[in-house]
Amino acid sequence: MAASSGKQSGTDFGAPFYSHTLSEVDREVARLASICNVRLLDPGVVERVLGNDASVCGTTNAIAFEKLRNVLMMHYAVRARAAESIGQTGANVLVMQIVDELKKKFGDGLGGPPASAS
Repeated sequence: MAASSGKQSGTDFGAPFYSHTLSEVDREVARLASICNVRLLDPGVVERVLGNDASVCGTTNAIAFEKLRNVLMMHYAVRARAAESIGQTGANVLVMQIVDELKKKFGDGLGGPPASAS
């Protein structure tokens, strides 16, 4: 009886892979944002971090800020790959779910509107 190997090709990653990968990357983004006291979900803050504007930090930690910026860039690279693989809508849904989980874990420390009580 011939059975499928169950393996995906090196370029055919699906939603579970991107969900896990984005979750790991975004957890690190949130951790570093917390260390730097950066309210990432406030309007314009992500763009300022990507623009290397450390003045968004509530505490000075150049090494953590550099890592935050690099991991944030990684988030966008992984998100672009996810959009290519599972579509933009699927990628957006994954990111929204991850952000909701991070809001529950970090509270309003990441900025943005308050997390909904569930």
